[in-house]
Amino acid sequence: MTTTAAAPATIAPAAPTASTADFDFESLIISIPDHPEPGVVFKDITPLLADAEGFAAVVDAIAGHFADHGITKVVCAEARGFMVGAPVARALGAGFVPARKPGKLPRESLCEAFELEYGTDELHIHTDALTADDVVLIVDDLVATGGTANAQVRLIERFGAQLAGMGFLMELAFLNPRETIATATDVEVFSLVQVQ
Repeated sequence: MTTTAAAPATIAPAAPTASTADFDFESLIISIPDHPEPGVVFKDITPLLADAEGFAAVVDAIAGHFADHGITKVVCAEARGFMVGAPVARALGAGFVPARKPGKLPRESLCEAFELEYGTDELHIHTDALTADDVVLIVDDLVATGGTANAQVRLIERFGAQLAGMGFLMELAFLNPRETIATATDVEVFSLVQVQ
């Protein structure tokens, strides 16, 4: 018996819609005071992701913003960012590349360390995940200080791939992540919600 494999589906990149531009993302983000410690206001995005219209608006807005950039891969840091990055990659017709914590990837990987408020961490990407021909978009649910984003920039540069931009659901603008990111790259930083 002979079988023929189906051709891969061609996906047209998403375009922003009027409803996306007008969507009130902040109305579905809940502020939780003193979590995880006193003085911190945690921004809970799970109600936004649980709302079908809200989740679609997040994906459509980020994918639509970068639709004409020729994105071939979306790189996204573990773990909450996967919830945003994977559907954005799908909407763009691009591949999804997870940047994982130590010990999570089963094959050879490149690694970048980065500073945290309380120490250091690392991100790893498989050595065959990107090529010099790739046009990459970094996507995450949140950008705080910019350290994680910059570690991803350095990883992408090591592959020789072209970084086209960064898209975030939420930006903690009061921590000035754009200043930190500007030390590593001059690509556009796009965020749907800015917390001042």
